Amino acid sequence: MSTSTKDTPICNAMRAAGQWNDNWEPMAELDPQWTEQFMAMVSRPLNSGVLDARTFELIAIAVDASVTHMYAPGVRRHIRRALDIGVPAEEIAAVLQLTSSLGLHTMSLAAPILVEEMRARTSPASAT
Repeated sequence: MSTSTKDTPICNAMRAAGQWNDNWEPMAELDPQWTEQFMAMVSRPLNSGVLDARTFELIAIAVDASVTHMYAPGVRRHIRRALDIGVPAEEIAAVLQLTSSLGLHTMSLAAPILVEEMRARTSPASAT
């Protein structure tokens, strides 16, 4: 499928700035306009001025480092930007510590189920 990038200024700007994930290229090839609209949507919080650059970078670090995303190039890019704008390493570490709690849900969900199931197997009613 042939892709024209002339109508995707946001995607092109992201490529030029080194903010483009090569894994997005198949999306852009299949549907350049959808990809352009998606990138416009996800870049709006920073470009609208609603969030300052510091807050945006800290949130972006959390998103990219999260257990459901784990995108190392993005984590590196946003950590570099955060440091460049003066965010202390301690604050970045605190964001990473908070983000690591997402994995805690594995235990907080499953441990009570395991306890219930183990109790059910040792209760007198289960002996019948």
